[in-house]
Amino acid sequence: MSLSTESAPIRVLLVDSERPSLQSLSSWLATDPEVEVVGECDSGPVAVRMLRQHPIDVVFLGVELPGMDGFQVLREAGPAHTGATIFVNTDDSHALKAFEAHALDYLLKPYDEERVTRVLSRAKEHVRGGRIQALARQLMGLLSTSQSAANLAPPPPPASRYLERLVLKEVGRVAFLSVSEVDWLEAEDYYVQAHAGGQTHLLRQPLRELEAQLDPRQFVRIHRSTIVNARRVREMRPLFHGEYQVILGDGTCLKLSRGYRERLDALLGVA
Repeated sequence: MSLSTESAPIRVLLVDSERPSLQSLSSWLATDPEVEVVGECDSGPVAVRMLRQHPIDVVFLGVELPGMDGFQVLREAGPAHTGATIFVNTDDSHALKAFEAHALDYLLKPYDEERVTRVLSRAKEHVRGGRIQALARQLMGLLSTSQSAANLAPPPPPASRYLERLVLKEVGRVAFLSVSEVDWLEAEDYYVQAHAGGQTHLLRQPLRELEAQLDPRQFVRIHRSTIVNARRVREMRPLFHGEYQVILGDGTCLKLSRGYRERLDALLGVA
């Protein structure tokens, strides 16, 4: 991979059984000089074939398709061929399943041009970020080979399997927040609000996905929509029906659901 590859057009595949919706989306994307629409199709089996035959960065994928639905398309094509997936549908009934399938976004029809622009901008960031990471890995591989040949110091140990910092994409900048500074996390629709030091930051990923990346020795779910940094817990107060109130060091009060108490007790060493 070269620097020219990193700046190459974003290759997009459009898959939708509704021709008017597909055409309107295609027309919008055609005006973007950074995007190349490499194909359009209206059925699941054809989508699988195109994904396997062409390198695709982003796929706008309909949920309901002839032959197989969008989720089956992803499974048949395989993660190596699907790129960043943006599901499209007339309602949000499949949104949770879409994000569990690690979709980048979920777009409702009829399309709103401003919403499409935001989604496409996010897709571009995702693709470019992946290209930069791939280039970095390639360069590190070359450096490692060079070091081995010259009998230099061994490469550094592998990075921790858990997140060490969060990437905060804000208007006009990209900031970073150490995971150790996070007090608690709260689900907000298909995003996450990260609370740290009295400030709130929006993360563009589902809570379930973020939870899998956090160290379970430090972060624990206390409610279906809340994860807390156990090191911030100051006290617990009983409420009703086995539920508790969790109070953090800064005075924040959170609800602990009965079904999650055992995990928190174990992490805090509560007998």
